Amino acid sequence: MFYRITHTTTYEYADSVSLSHHLLRLTPRSLAHQRCLAHEVRVDPLPTVTRRHIDYFGNAVTFLTLEGAHSELVITSESMVTVIPPQSPVASETLPWETVRESSRGRQIGHSLEASEFVCDSPLVRAREEFEAYAAPSFPKSRTILEAALDLTKRIHADFKFDPKATTLATPLEEVFKNRRGVCQDFAQFEIACLRSLGLPARYVSGYLETDPPPGKPRFAGADASHAWVSFYCHGIGWIDVDPTNNVVPSTRHIVVAYGRDYNDVSPIRGVILGAGEHSHKVAVDVVAMKEPDNEVVAKAIPDRIES
Repeated sequence: MFYRITHTTTYEYADSVSLSHHLLRLTPRSLAHQRCLAHEVRVDPLPTVTRRHIDYFGNAVTFLTLEGAHSELVITSESMVTVIPPQSPVASETLPWETVRESSRGRQIGHSLEASEFVCDSPLVRAREEFEAYAAPSFPKSRTILEAALDLTKRIHADFKFDPKATTLATPLEEVFKNRRGVCQDFAQFEIACLRSLGLPARYVSGYLETDPPPGKPRFAGADASHAWVSFYCHGIGWIDVDPTNNVVPSTRHIVVAYGRDYNDVSPIRGVILGAGEHSHKVAVDVVAMKEPDNEVVAKAIPDRIES
């Protein structure tokens, strides 16, 4: 499946901005089941400095500096991605969750040792006894880790209500847990907190999800949004993804952009500005499935970077 993804962010400032710096994490990753064929970022007004690097977690980052007065900033990211069904392990054939926990205590090498880092607390996700207690019914003795994680994912989907007005980026997980309401970011971070509270490595995944319009309704341009889900590590298999917002195992409709400990590590755009006073912003995202790649977009292709 090919996808053309357009992500447009518009900032409007009450007063003129004289200087701003921004970090963008908008480039889809190239993985065993996903390849970023092309990626382009357009910025208006034009930045005076543009630099690209790979961050600690392997995400592609673009750094921008804008000098000169401006009252509006428009950042448009356009990507062409191809996705094939990822290999999914049989749940009953994965390791018992206690075995994974014991193997996640820093005694490994290679990918297993790297995964152990994701057992630790992060700024937005901290282990708590109440999170461990919530997860416990899904993790009885000797249950395989994928069976347990799928059950936890199903319970979060059933117990929590999707409500865009219930939380902000600053809402703590304890409040999300208390009110059982939020958005994909909240549900992903809550499941990560549950897994880490049990001593299991789990990371935050940001990306996009192909969505369908309501039955009988046309598809509106810009109506999609960024998405978030969870990835946990099983020794001998690798990272396995689950989506608590939709109670699914991500497949060809999920497009991965970035990995991190929590949202702070993967936010699509963040920065600092000099001036402006109050400001507002709006985001429009289009994820369009295509039978063939868009040659115009692919002509601007970036070099492939394939991960295991």
